Amino acid sequence: MRLSTPLPSLESLKGQAKRLRIRLAAEDQPIGHSRALELVAAQYGFRDWNTLHGALGNRPPFDPWQLGSRVRGHYLGQPFDATVLAVQAITSSPGHYRLTLHFDEPVDVVTFESFSAFRQRVSCTVDETGRTASKTSDGRPHVELEW
Repeated sequence: MRLSTPLPSLESLKGQAKRLRIRLAAEDQPIGHSRALELVAAQYGFRDWNTLHGALGNRPPFDPWQLGSRVRGHYLGQPFDATVLAVQAITSSPGHYRLTLHFDEPVDVVTFESFSAFRQRVSCTVDETGRTASKTSDGRPHVELEW
C-alpha cells in the first residue's frame, strides 16, 4: 500500500539512494546502487523501484514547499522555525511561490535595542531558492529559507 507522502522529483529520489549507499558504506555495510533504489522505493510504499519510477511518470516536478511542512530560515535577518500554513505556485511566474509561514516563536523585526515589534505570521513570495526578491536596506532578502 502506498503512503500518502508526496513524491519528490526523480533526481531527489536518486540523491536519497546515493546518500544511503554512502552512509551504509561508511558503516561497513556496502550495498549496490540498485539495492539502494529499491530501499528508497520501499520507504515511499512502493513494491520496487520500477513501480515508483512509473508512478512519477511525466508529472510536473515536486513543489519544494507543501502545506503543513516545516521550514527553517531567516526573516529580516532573524532565525526562525515555522510551519507552512499556505502555499500557492504562481503560474504567471514559474518557480515562484506565495507562502504563509507561522513562526514557532515570534520574531523581533526591529533592530533597535530600546524598541521591539514581534511577528509570528508572515506571507511572502519566494523563488525556487527560497529567497524573496524584496530585500532589506543592507541587501539581504526579507525571507531566506534553508534546504
